[in-house]
Amino acid sequence: MPNENNISRRGLFMKLGILFNGLVATALAVPILRFLLSSVTRGRASAYLSWVPLGHVSEFPEGETRLATFRNPDVTPTDGKTADTACWVRRVAGEQFQVFAINCAHLGCPVRWFPQSGLFMCPCHGGAYYRDGSRASGPPERGLFEYPYKVKDGVVTIQAGELPTPGSPTASLLGKPPCGARNELVSIESKLSASSETNALPRKTKTWA
Repeated sequence: MPNENNISRRGLFMKLGILFNGLVATALAVPILRFLLSSVTRGRASAYLSWVPLGHVSEFPEGETRLATFRNPDVTPTDGKTADTACWVRRVAGEQFQVFAINCAHLGCPVRWFPQSGLFMCPCHGGAYYRDGSRASGPPERGLFEYPYKVKDGVVTIQAGELPTPGSPTASLLGKPPCGARNELVSIESKLSASSETNALPRKTKTWA
């Protein structure tokens, strides 16, 4: 008569399978839960408001534009190298800077600085910007986006967690109008001037005999 305490081979394999499936499910659930709760458990809810350093003031010569990199403060360990972001730093004079997002205001391609011509150029669709970030020509409807910056203890820092976009507060940081406005005003003034000249021309009338 078989002992009731003995386990058949089938029952043993079934219990081992259940145990193995439970371990796999736990291993998969832990990182997912950590990802979903990371912003709460690590206190990263306002990480994008952090100020990150770009370098000492002496690293940016006056009157020049240099490429700098920073690590986005609002990241997770899985972001890796993608959290390293580039930006263009222009030192105007003294502690007055302009820090531009590297992305073109058209479709986000990375722009390059050409000191020979004093222009930022987009390699994708030919957008061009002046040294102060304002729009020069091409498809972009405005100038380059700027990061908020401050100089503290001789170090240039920026508020870089939030990517500048037309709808973000950083887009109107200094209270400046869209950088494309200058070109649009010139175009409007030219049209008005041409219209005025046309209306001022004397009208010729035909005299019937």
